[in-house]
Amino acid sequence: MKLALEEARMALAEGEVPVGAVLVAEGEVIARAHNLPISLHDPTAHAEILALREAALRKQNYRLPNSMLYVTVEPCPMCAGAMIHARVCRLIFGTADPKSGACGSAYALLAGPGKHSGVTVVSGVLEGECREIIQGFFRTKRLKQDA
Repeated sequence: MKLALEEARMALAEGEVPVGAVLVAEGEVIARAHNLPISLHDPTAHAEILALREAALRKQNYRLPNSMLYVTVEPCPMCAGAMIHARVCRLIFGTADPKSGACGSAYALLAGPGKHSGVTVVSGVLEGECREIIQGFFRTKRLKQDA
């Protein structure tokens, strides 16, 4: 998660919403990424999607079985769906996203009755640090708008 936080800080420095993601397989970091939708003019350029794309290219396979994705903020529905399709086995995230989180907060796409995604979810890892970077970003943004 510390590597994902480094990625989130890079996003923050680039004026992006500070979310970072790191994909690990067989004990090795396969991919790392941070949010870039503004820079790339791409609504799908979330940290999770970019990390999954990079890992799939490295592995030369769109399926990433036995992989774990570390993300600073709870993934949205798009990213949760991509994890299911990629066959990620475990998602580890830092802080919940009560407005659009798809892993238990606003939606529960990865777990629950009748759900067979195969993705185990672990939440709250380095939660305070992950929450502070995202909340600090939006706090600063609101202050600038009010000024």
